[in-house]
Amino acid sequence: QVQLQESGGGLVQPGGSLTLSCAPSGSAFTNYRMGWFPQAPGKEREFVATISWRLGQPLYADSVKGRFTISRDRAKNTGYLQMNNLKPDDTAVYYCAGGDTTGKYYNSWGQGTQVTVSS
Repeated sequence: QVQLQESGGGLVQPGGSLTLSCAPSGSAFTNYRMGWFPQAPGKEREFVATISWRLGQPLYADSVKGRFTISRDRAKNTGYLQMNNLKPDDTAVYYCAGGDTTGKYYNSWGQGTQVTVSS
């Protein structure tokens, strides 16, 4: 099971942008897909985006379509979540994870990176 590490979180004003990164620690990313899951205080972790690692096919939750872009660089063994037009409701700890072909099961999780959207 691969251990993933997120980075790139921080404090940003509403309407601002951040790009999160996710990479495995000391090994190659071997899952079929990578996904991003924010967890806001007092709420359950939710799905926002996933991408198939080999083909690069993205899928988004309706809440982030047009604002978030998921991508990956296979040569750098790193996945990214570019977040634009951020809203206070986007405030959460963002986790990346490795998933299977169905996109229903994720078994490799990072420690999370905090994203705070506030003026």
